[in-house]
Amino acid sequence: MTDLEEGWFDPETSTFGDRIAGAREAAGMSQSELARRLGVRLSTLRGWEDDRSEPRANKLQMMAGLLNVSLVWLLNGVGEGAPTLTDDNTADITAMLNELRDIRLQVSRQSERMALLEKRLRKAVREPV
Repeated sequence: MTDLEEGWFDPETSTFGDRIAGAREAAGMSQSELARRLGVRLSTLRGWEDDRSEPRANKLQMMAGLLNVSLVWLLNGVGEGAPTLTDDNTADITAMLNELRDIRLQVSRQSERMALLEKRLRKAVREPV
């Protein structure tokens, strides 16, 4: 059983840092990715997750948006928080993530093809016939 399934986000037991870490993990972000997106140092984010410090209001609001949780939930654990995983939706989520990865790869390959074609076209336009 995972922490998510055991009520780790229970307002009675979770800390502010627990909720940040849990929501970040549920969003599939690493600490470094969230820190980068928030425009803070990794050590700053770690301090928040370890309950050694707290973010300013503007970073708190931005974090709630990035993690797709309510500001109130981040602050006190009440309201709409991080989704919990169950056996019912884990397989669906995994399948969707795999499909997204495949689409991203296809788009990347097509983008490379387009760039090569554009380069060839620019060269052909510059050369006299």
